[in-house]
Amino acid sequence: MTDGDFARIQKYAMEHTGISLSGQKKEMIYSRLAKRIRLLKLEDFSTYCDLLSDHSEQEISNFVNAITTNLTSFFREEHHFEFLKETVVRDLKEWHQTDGKVRVWSAGCSTGEEPYSIAIALSEAMLNGAQWDIKVLATDLDTCVLKHGSDGVYDVERLEDVPERRVRRFFRHGRKENSNKVYVKDCVRNMISFKQLNLMKDWPMRGKFDVIFCRNVVIYFDKPTQRILFDRYANALRSGGYLFIGHSENLNGVSDRFESLGRTIYRKGLD
Repeated sequence: MTDGDFARIQKYAMEHTGISLSGQKKEMIYSRLAKRIRLLKLEDFSTYCDLLSDHSEQEISNFVNAITTNLTSFFREEHHFEFLKETVVRDLKEWHQTDGKVRVWSAGCSTGEEPYSIAIALSEAMLNGAQWDIKVLATDLDTCVLKHGSDGVYDVERLEDVPERRVRRFFRHGRKENSNKVYVKDCVRNMISFKQLNLMKDWPMRGKFDVIFCRNVVIYFDKPTQRILFDRYANALRSGGYLFIGHSENLNGVSDRFESLGRTIYRKGLD
């Protein structure tokens, strides 16, 4: 991969995903795209860049899947889910005591552990659940991880840190040749819709969300892109709605439309 090849890849990444690839990512990108190049039986990175420049929709999709990072786990940054159960739910019950419609967005949902964790936390906290219509929208750029999340099947090791009572209530264990797998129960799966979405393009959602999780996503974007994105998040949230971001992220110098509640939890100001 020449410097010129990498510059072209940086350009394509920004155009198609909004992701800003620093020079420090060159080795990682080399490793991931080399697999595509070998699979396609291409001669070099320059030829691969030519393929992308021809706007091959299928390969652009594969390119996006290859360069996005998908590291996640159930109840990652557990304090977010405790806050959701102990504090946010009180507002949800007040806001929706009449219509019962709770709407949450997991943006950058990866393989689905985050939206399932949200759904489980809300199920545990909304005690008289029959009156509540809880829907979690789970979106990601990567079609491969969305398929994984939608299937709701995980290696049993993924639940090692999840309390057994929670596992028994919301998961079932596979049998025989699938004994090393766990399956998310339908009572949770039915709460979630998995959809592909490029955060830099049009958002088809029209209603306001009560809560948005966008964790460890904006670290890949430059500051101007972050400002645009968080302004759009503010527009998509109801007045007083909650925003959860990643442990290494903050809104300083990015948005003044949210109040920090500490520990990467924010609340949108009143409209």
